[in-house]
Amino acid sequence: MTLIVETGAGLPNAESYISVADADTYFANRGNAVWAAITDIPTKEQLLRSATDYMRQNYRLRWVGMRVTITQGLDWPRAWVPIVDSPSGYRAFPAYLALNVVPQEVSSACAELAVRASSAPLSPDLTTQVTQETVGPITVHYQPGARQAPYFQSIDNLLAPYLKARGGVDVARA
Repeated sequence: MTLIVETGAGLPNAESYISVADADTYFANRGNAVWAAITDIPTKEQLLRSATDYMRQNYRLRWVGMRVTITQGLDWPRAWVPIVDSPSGYRAFPAYLALNVVPQEVSSACAELAVRASSAPLSPDLTTQVTQETVGPITVHYQPGARQAPYFQSIDNLLAPYLKARGGVDVARA
């Protein structure tokens, strides 16, 4: 099945924020050999779908603004998304992203998550936390409460301009 990429039109059946061809270019420009080694297009499409699913699960309630329509399949495009580093941003007349835009950072984050999904699940099921592990003569003690699930700080950093602050309050425009 061919991957359906969100173009900014709010497609109801969109499955990814970036196409395989654009992901190929993105990684080629960065010299990423892991993505280049995946030669099967259906596999790349599956990885991009997994990355998009992860983004929907983890960022859906953290994006700034609101979805443009209730029928769109993904969280982008969005309305009322401020451009925080624009010359007029947060002044008397703040600047906002156009309603038909999927920011490049969102597409890039989708690609980055797809390459990570090629080696491990993005959202693995969690089990009881191990506090001590011994293998042969080596014993490792883990900090109580240590993170079990992967956290992708580089992805959060990439998406930061489009995310609400953690614990932030939703503000609606009157």
